[in-house]
Amino acid sequence: MPNKKKKEKTLLQKFIKVIFILIIILIVCLIAVTAGGWTYINSLISGMHQEQIDESQIGVNKQSEENLKDYRNIALLGVDTRKDSYETYNNRSDCIMIASINEKSGDVKLISVYRDTYLQIKENGKDKLDKATHAYSFGGAQNTLLTLNRNLDLNIKEYVAVNFDAVVETVDALGGVKINVTKEEIKYINDYIKSLNELLGRSSKKITKSGEQNLDGIQALAYSRIRYTNGGDYKRTERMRDVLEAMATKAKTLGIGQLMNLVNLLVPKVSTNLSTGDIVSLIPTLLNGNFTDSMGWPYKSEGITFDLWYGIPVTLESNVVKLHKEVFNDEDYKLPDTVKKISDEIVSKTGYKE
Repeated sequence: MPNKKKKEKTLLQKFIKVIFILIIILIVCLIAVTAGGWTYINSLISGMHQEQIDESQIGVNKQSEENLKDYRNIALLGVDTRKDSYETYNNRSDCIMIASINEKSGDVKLISVYRDTYLQIKENGKDKLDKATHAYSFGGAQNTLLTLNRNLDLNIKEYVAVNFDAVVETVDALGGVKINVTKEEIKYINDYIKSLNELLGRSSKKITKSGEQNLDGIQALAYSRIRYTNGGDYKRTERMRDVLEAMATKAKTLGIGQLMNLVNLLVPKVSTNLSTGDIVSLIPTLLNGNFTDSMGWPYKSEGITFDLWYGIPVTLESNVVKLHKEVFNDEDYKLPDTVKKISDEIVSKTGYKE
């Protein structure tokens, strides 16, 4: 299994990664600032899908707010939808990340929550153990925030979601991205290319050789979806990162005019509950913050197959305690009874315990 704590190559890459996971949020602001004005910022951001989140329904309790008062945690979601509309929730959040900002120190850490992680999710009004990725299907971003807050004992109230169609159009607008495709990956990438072509009405070519090559939007998205090679979903997360970094490398070569065109293309594909003021308030942090190592969560997990394959945190209790001690510097952290109860239920259902 690949190392879940694999370090990024440079701080610049980490900074760029945040830009592209937020899909243009920061670029919009930077360009708007250079273009000179609040009116321009407002006009661009108004093109995003704005959603109201009912904070009474996202599982943030008073103790969590007190424990995490120095941390602004924002959920970053890559949604498996083919539409620019986020009104219909019959989609999955195949990429789940948390941008954790230490508002005292300026440190920013990215936490990837693996999509197949077995957690308690609200489905049709009932609590059920299921994959983290399915939370979005049963209530959109609000239900995903509830899942993250309830299982990981967090205080997330804000989110940014981007549909995967944005990856296709962005890569095409960039003229493709350089990706090293291995022999093992060729079969799987071609299967995804075929299905994506049919779904989106495209005609991207199959990959015929291994090695570094320029992938178009369909091919790059197909590559990022591969999960049936060694490493499973953990390797898939690495592929997503590789595509994002390749996009960032290409984007660095663009001029202001080209970036403007890219922003206008992608803004309608972003959904968020962040206001214009919220987004602008992030600029100093994202420009001047110290981007520390990204990490994957849970730290320790084991696979199990019921109807589907699931990643079982071993245990949820110990993984949450370690998260709060290591990421949120809470050496005296006490696990709430709600998380302990979910952890015990997972152990009872799967038999996985320390």
